[in-house]
Amino acid sequence: MPVDQLFEDFDDIADLAEGLDDPSPGARIMAVIELADNADPAAIPFLAKAIADQDAGVRKQAAQALTDFDGPATAAALVSALDDSDPAVIEAAAVSLTELKDPAAGDAILPHLDATEEVKLTALLAGIKELRRPEAMGPAIKALAHASPAVRIQAVGVIGWLQDETALPALREAAKDADVKVRRTALSALGFSKSEHAETTLVNGLADPEWLAREAAAETLAKTGGSQCVAALRSVLDDDYWQVRLKAVRSLGKLGATEAAMEIAPMMDVPVPNLRKECAAALGELAVPETVRFLEKYADDSDPDVRKNVRWALEKLAA
Repeated sequence: MPVDQLFEDFDDIADLAEGLDDPSPGARIMAVIELADNADPAAIPFLAKAIADQDAGVRKQAAQALTDFDGPATAAALVSALDDSDPAVIEAAAVSLTELKDPAAGDAILPHLDATEEVKLTALLAGIKELRRPEAMGPAIKALAHASPAVRIQAVGVIGWLQDETALPALREAAKDADVKVRRTALSALGFSKSEHAETTLVNGLADPEWLAREAAAETLAKTGGSQCVAALRSVLDDDYWQVRLKAVRSLGKLGATEAAMEIAPMMDVPVPNLRKECAAALGELAVPETVRFLEKYADDSDPDVRKNVRWALEKLAA
């Protein structure tokens, strides 16, 4: 089929957009779907128009459709939808905002980061996070004082993605937040920094009363390194929660902490397959000959992932 004939088979964007003026909400929804399926950026102004439709179903469909587009115009339309009267429309717009990848899209979000309403500010912070706009740092740090944990979590995310050492004090403070999910997010966000202050905060996180925070600290310490890391991670190999022990084992393997090998090896006897699998992987990384007998015991483990890691570890040791 000739190329010109092929393109004749596609409706023009303007023709598709005429459906947005149909008196039937169902027809307008179909018009939104067809505009989105066309995947032509020229459809963005028409989808933005549908964001203001009188029918909530049309508005929701338009907010969802904008997920497939990017740039300042898309972001502006989605930001306007955050003030919608229908929670379903707001939710759809919030999800689509997180799909933005063009840093220029932040131009439409930044002026609104002084919002105070929980749902709106949470969505705006989530939307700007991956755009890595330095201008968002100030509003994000300010948002750490917001009453809503959901807002504070997203604010920490923005700060963490910017990976700016000047924000380290804010992240260290967030690691002491009253909400465990905020603390967990802050501890994870510290992974970009090699600062002794970050390391100290993470080591302290291993003593957090909530296992979710301890787990995050144990995982992140492998990224920061530092003189305190290995000893601190070895101290939680007997944590009450296997999830914390798993992340500590993984981090010790990544850090090449051979001195911890004979503490990890007996943990192969735990009844949790995920933890046995991680122990086997770490023992393979550490390659300490004395651990062979612990690994051989599980070469025919009932869990296929454990068997795979055990055999890989034994091959590493044999080599």
